[in-house]
Amino acid sequence: MARGFAQSGVRIANERTIMTLIALNPGASNADLARLSGLGPQTTSRIVVDLETRALVLRGEVLRGRRGQPATPLFLNPDGAFAIGVEIGWRHFEVLLFRMAGQTLASIRRSYAWPDFHTIFVDVAAEIATIRAGMTEQQAGRLTGIGLATPSNIARHLGRVGAPAEQVELWRTADPAAELAQAIDQPVEWFNDGNAGCWAEFLSRPEPRPSGLAYFQVGTMVGAGVAIDGQLWQGRTGNAANLGAILVPDIKGQPNYVHTIASILALQQRLEAAGTRLPPGDPMNWDWASLEPVAGAWLDDAGRALAGAVLNTRAVMELDLAIIDGVMPRPVVRRLFERVQHHLAAMPHFRTDRPAVVMGHLGGGAAAAGAAQLLLFHRFFSRAWNIFAT
Repeated sequence: MARGFAQSGVRIANERTIMTLIALNPGASNADLARLSGLGPQTTSRIVVDLETRALVLRGEVLRGRRGQPATPLFLNPDGAFAIGVEIGWRHFEVLLFRMAGQTLASIRRSYAWPDFHTIFVDVAAEIATIRAGMTEQQAGRLTGIGLATPSNIARHLGRVGAPAEQVELWRTADPAAELAQAIDQPVEWFNDGNAGCWAEFLSRPEPRPSGLAYFQVGTMVGAGVAIDGQLWQGRTGNAANLGAILVPDIKGQPNYVHTIASILALQQRLEAAGTRLPPGDPMNWDWASLEPVAGAWLDDAGRALAGAVLNTRAVMELDLAIIDGVMPRPVVRRLFERVQHHLAAMPHFRTDRPAVVMGHLGGGAAAAGAAQLLLFHRFFSRAWNIFAT
């Protein structure tokens, strides 16, 4: 059944169309935007003036010497809007300030053995206050909001990272966004951490961006996400694309989840079986050489599991690109990536084309950056990013 749209909804949709077109075509003129959007020249001009008044769009110098009327190039204002992104994970949290131009301006990251429900939201709120205290008056006036990325069910694996049963129960029924919103007295928008990281990696790719992208990040568990035709595949609950739950054969040929083979929790189990323990703190700061040969064997098995997950994902979607990343130092991620490539090359392919696999750009900061970017995207841009891409 066809439905009518309120005039305000049409206006917002048209504004997002123009913002998206300017982002995809920096330097486009009013005439270019009218042609690309299908909107009338007067409507386009009126929207551009309004966006300029709100400091979201900047005009460049008039281009003369061409046929017709002189054209004025239009650009997104890189400082037109800001967002604070937050990630709360099983063993760390991060708070960062992100500008519309795509840069992280400030970041604070803290590690812990497990997130203490009694203190974590107060601690995050304090770091948000620190970030905001460092903002200029102009930045503060253009702060769009706060996005929060977390695993979809933190309680599910809290016991495995050492949290007591009381903490597991507290997190089981918790709404992290509501808890953080109460701590900072401001609305908070929630995103799955794998989806947020996927979106950050998607936007970091140069144009033309892939129409089918799968993202895998090795952390305490394996975060993952899928972007198809410029849209994040989130499902009705925001928890879709749990690629870490794909079943793959382990070293013994038995079916097992990618999570249980390729995660840092899997490395922890191997170290404990070898009579040692996982180092404390951020994996970026571990002495990885001291974890050999266990770490090397884990990286090889993780590479095999991720290669299988890439092929399984390719079987159900038109996958142009798979991204492999992790919360480890870049040389360790590079070793993991090389093992994925090695095992992928050795696996049988039903189709002649093999999915392209690359190493991610953003590492452990992807989820917090993606939470900020998704917040800005939802506020200012069309729902499918590359809907107008040529």
